[in-house]
Amino acid sequence: MAHGVLGENGKERQPRRRRLHFPVVEAFFSDAGLLSLFNVRVFKTVLQPPYEIREFLKQSYLIGNKSLALVGITGFIIGLVLTIQSRPTLAQFGAESWLPAMVAVSIVREIGPIITAVICAGKVGSGIGAELSSMRVTEQIEAMQVSGTDPFKYIVITRILAATLMIPVLTVFSDAFAFYGSFLGVNLRGDVSFTLFFSQALTKLTFMDVFPAFIKTFFFGFAIGLIGCYKGYNASTGTEGVGRAANSAVVTASLVVFIIDMLAVQITSLFM
Repeated sequence: MAHGVLGENGKERQPRRRRLHFPVVEAFFSDAGLLSLFNVRVFKTVLQPPYEIREFLKQSYLIGNKSLALVGITGFIIGLVLTIQSRPTLAQFGAESWLPAMVAVSIVREIGPIITAVICAGKVGSGIGAELSSMRVTEQIEAMQVSGTDPFKYIVITRILAATLMIPVLTVFSDAFAFYGSFLGVNLRGDVSFTLFFSQALTKLTFMDVFPAFIKTFFFGFAIGLIGCYKGYNASTGTEGVGRAANSAVVTASLVVFIIDMLAVQITSLFM
């Protein structure tokens, strides 16, 4: 029978139980709590004047203009490849005429929004995280506070709102380029007019295909902007903090985008 160790007063002292320590889990919950507080601060600050309209328009232009080419090329390739890969399967069942409708529904409901969001998480999220973390390292944020400018409203709120607005716009462009890529894919082994292709594609789309897919892109944009700003605004000092903030913003934003998409699909399925 095991006995404890005798203490100074002669009483038996039980050995201390070793405490379980999971640094990864603790860091996850700590980061989630800080992100929630950051989110609350965003909602409390966004409606308070003054409003940085000029900076908001500038960030909207930068996000949309710098991401449009990449989003457009990716959407075009996705539409082309999806059409080419789907044709043999539909041909086995004699349903090649359903190809435009199938591609349209797939792109609008899922592929277009999620691909655009993931691309923007990598490009926009990392850009915001790196920019804000470099401002933190070079003490530009502290300089704004000294000069009387609210850095949170000027550099955080404007970027979150710009990302929230521009991700849906980029998704619309991505869907349009994907449709054009699909049109070219259909005509590689056929002869379908432009009018007939889009007539077959758009007539099969319903309100429940378009509306939920468009609404969830606003949540994608908000999550990308929020996480990028959070990682950059709270970055650690030093040059390593810049790279760590940019990398963490991409990984976290991409994961959150997939989680939001999963929840959106579950909610939408309840009304269909």
